[in-house]
Amino acid sequence: MGTTPTSTRAPISPERGPDLPIGVFDSGVGGLTVLRAIRAALPNESTIYLGDTARVPYGTKSRESVLRYSLQASRQLVERGIKLLVVACNTASALSLPELRAELAPLPVLGVVEPGAEAAVAASAAQRHLVLATEATVAQRAYTRSIRALAPRAEVEELACSLFVALAEEGWTHGEVVAAAARAYLGAVVARPERERPDSVILGCTHFPLLADVIRAELGPRPSIVDSATATARAVGVLLDRDALATSARSAPGDLRLLVTDGGARFARLGSRFLGETFQVSDVEVVDL
Repeated sequence: MGTTPTSTRAPISPERGPDLPIGVFDSGVGGLTVLRAIRAALPNESTIYLGDTARVPYGTKSRESVLRYSLQASRQLVERGIKLLVVACNTASALSLPELRAELAPLPVLGVVEPGAEAAVAASAAQRHLVLATEATVAQRAYTRSIRALAPRAEVEELACSLFVALAEEGWTHGEVVAAAARAYLGAVVARPERERPDSVILGCTHFPLLADVIRAELGPRPSIVDSATATARAVGVLLDRDALATSARSAPGDLRLLVTDGGARFARLGSRFLGETFQVSDVEVVDL
C-alpha cells in the first residue's frame, strides 16, 4: 500500500475556537455539493472551500500522490485558521483519512464515506445496499468496508457510473440523455425480482446529488436514496455540538471563501450550479500548494 509521505506537522491554529470557519476540500467542483449541504444545514457557520483543480481527478492517482495532495490541501486550510476539516472527496476520504487525522490532530477531520455508510445502514431494513460511484471509488471498496463494519451481514454492491460525472459537469441533469444513461446503468438492477433489489442506494460521488431526480425516476419509489453530502452535513453538526465548536454568531449568515489551485473561471462557471449559489470568478482565489 505504500508509505505516508514524509512531512513536517502542519501548524494548527492555537485558537480553534467556535467562530473559526469550517474547512472543506475536494479535488475539484464536486465537493461543492457537500459544502452546499453544510451551508443549508448550518447557515450561520462560516466556511472555506479548496478545490485542487490543478490536479483533478484524484481517482487516477497513486495512493502516495493522493496522500501528498490531501496533506497539502489540508495544510493550506489549516494555515488560514479552521476549526474542523471536511474531506469532501471520496477518493481522499478512502485513502488518506487516518493520516490526515494523525497529522492534523487535535483538529477534527471528517470524511464523506463513513457518514454515508452510517446513514445507509440506518435507512435500510433488509441491509441490501447499492453504491453508485466512480470507477476509482468502486475499486477502493471503502463504502463496502464501512457498511460491513456497522452491519457485518449486509449485502453491498458497488456500481461504477462514471458517465454521470460528465453529465453533471455539462449541466445535463434532466432530459432524455441523462435518463438514457440512468437506464443503462440501473436497468439490470430494476429488472431483478423485488426481493433481490437494494433497499438502500448511496450516492457515493459528490457529483451525483445533481442527478438524484433522474436516479429516483429510474429506481422507482421503494429504495431509500442516501446522499453522502447530506449525511456528512448532519455529521458536521453533531461533531460541532459534541466539541462545543458551534459558532456563537446565531443570527447572521456565515461567510464563504472559495479557493482553487487552477482555472478560477471554469470553477466559477461550473461551481455555481453545484453550490446552488451564484458566484463570480472574482470571488475565487487561486492558490499554489
